[in-house]
Amino acid sequence: MFAALPFAIAQLGDPRIRRLLVKSLLLTLAIFALAGLLLGWLLTGSNPCGIGPLDYSCEIGTGAGTTAAVFLGLLGLWFLFPAIAIGVLGIFSDEVVEAVEARHYPAAAASGRNPSFARSLALGLRSAGRLILWNLLALPFYLLLLVTAIGPLILFFVINAIALGRDLGEMVAIRHLDGEALKRWLGSSKIKRLLLGLGATALFTIPFVNLLAPVLGAAVATHLFHSEKV
Repeated sequence: MFAALPFAIAQLGDPRIRRLLVKSLLLTLAIFALAGLLLGWLLTGSNPCGIGPLDYSCEIGTGAGTTAAVFLGLLGLWFLFPAIAIGVLGIFSDEVVEAVEARHYPAAAASGRNPSFARSLALGLRSAGRLILWNLLALPFYLLLLVTAIGPLILFFVINAIALGRDLGEMVAIRHLDGEALKRWLGSSKIKRLLLGLGATALFTIPFVNLLAPVLGAAVATHLFHSEKV
């Protein structure tokens, strides 16, 4: 992971990488903005004090609904950004992989197969869904580990490292492997992909760097995939 990271950073100046970075980032932020608008619309006019045994009115006005939506949106941006960002990247991942292969692995670039849009979309949705689901299932453990201070962060790293390592590795592998060959590679590269996932998760925790994390992760994954064949 760390040996390949300098090569990934150096290629951020590639016009193809820059275009993809802008495109994926704008789409990711647009998804969060739309979710925030929808949340504000749903909260405005609601009466949370009338839920359950409570029976009095505290209807949320437009201002309060907007404020709550912004707060929850920022919280969601921190918690869900890796899932949404990696899901969006999954749709365009072949562009990153193709750019890295064209510069560093021309023979692989010539033989690689771009996945169909349907397969890329399915990969992106599956990646986002897996990260969101696993973190939601772990939510009670996050809360229990709050007393340890560092426990939630460790759990966050473990869960996201496993998921991100698989997803980033698969984004590269599907250009070159299929069926049983893909399954064998996924099985034989678990440790390497776990380290890849740990590195990508670390990038996602650094402000501003997290905006580059999906593209850097995909670029590093490409180097790791082909390093086995050098």
